Amino acid sequence: MKLSRKNGLRASAIGALVVSGALVLSACGSDNNTEPTKGGGQSSNAASSSIKCDGAKGQLLAAGSSAQKNAMDLWVKNFQAACEGVEVNYQGIGSGGGITKFNQGQVAFAGSDSALKEEEVAESQKICKGGKGVNLPMVGGPIAIGYKLEGVDNLVLDASTLAKIFDTKITKWNDPAIAKLNPGAKLPDTTIQAFHRSDESGTTQNLGKYLSTAAAADWKYDPKSKSWPAPGGQAANGSSGVATAVKDAEGSIGYFELSYATSNKISTVSINTGASAPVAATTENASKAIAAAKVKGTGNDVALSLDYATKAEGAYPLVLVTYEIACDKGNKAETLPTLKAFLNYAISEEGQKVLAEADYAPMPAEIAAKVRAIVPTLS
Repeated sequence: MKLSRKNGLRASAIGALVVSGALVLSACGSDNNTEPTKGGGQSSNAASSSIKCDGAKGQLLAAGSSAQKNAMDLWVKNFQAACEGVEVNYQGIGSGGGITKFNQGQVAFAGSDSALKEEEVAESQKICKGGKGVNLPMVGGPIAIGYKLEGVDNLVLDASTLAKIFDTKITKWNDPAIAKLNPGAKLPDTTIQAFHRSDESGTTQNLGKYLSTAAAADWKYDPKSKSWPAPGGQAANGSSGVATAVKDAEGSIGYFELSYATSNKISTVSINTGASAPVAATTENASKAIAAAKVKGTGNDVALSLDYATKAEGAYPLVLVTYEIACDKGNKAETLPTLKAFLNYAISEEGQKVLAEADYAPMPAEIAAKVRAIVPTLS
């Protein structure tokens, strides 16, 4: 399957919404045909009829994960259309940068593709007076392995081969390990150009967790690192930077969220997980993996544990979940109404449904319900 084909992607995106009982979002207020006026709590736009502004006003600053930037852009557009006079400014500077800004009190919330570390939670208590930063999962999806290789449209790799490629142990596209996974493919004697993130990134961290779990013998680096740990390769800033680099360079390979592969028309790798067939990077296949996640956080923290070594049929193992990180207590009074209104929309049924439009996967129903109960309690 070549994921740059629009129709196939649309089918995958729609499939993400019906993949299992855990992922089906029940219908509710989105069926409301009334058209309230702007600023009064709901939008006059039927597409965002369930958005409740609840006193939102002024500017809301946020920063972090570039992985969720395309999803965030959709949410911001809809929310600002519904809530007159509100501006949400989200900077996709990477998960590490977002957490730093949050813990310095520069933003109301941060986006991160990995949960806060213990030391980051401790640091957040200086900003969250009487409380702490909590992890609220709101965006899911596959980390696509994108490549550019003329004449090769359906490339299959496994965790071990990916680890060796990104660790510069495999440097040619016709390497026997790649050839074995792709019988019949015309693999050229082209040097592999492997691109990675130059900034601190939760996407990098999730890739590291996958490789260290599914290819432990071949990836010996710290899986908790947000910075690229291996020598060699070429660096680019943000998911958009890596995607642009791969798009422009023959023989290249890199990692980024599916939406970047789609928008740049980049071919993506199917992963041999040990299941009966290689698994493509689609929202539907990512949803199957995310649905099996376990909640490891306690109280108002909904940090998740993902199974990167899954061999379940059709489950794409290289996934990430992006958290919106906010104070459970001690938020700034002037931004609290807007913060809660925006996050309420993002995790609402309406907000989660629009994720498929940008090749992301909605949160499983059980996890979404937990987050929906927590957001209104932020203080």
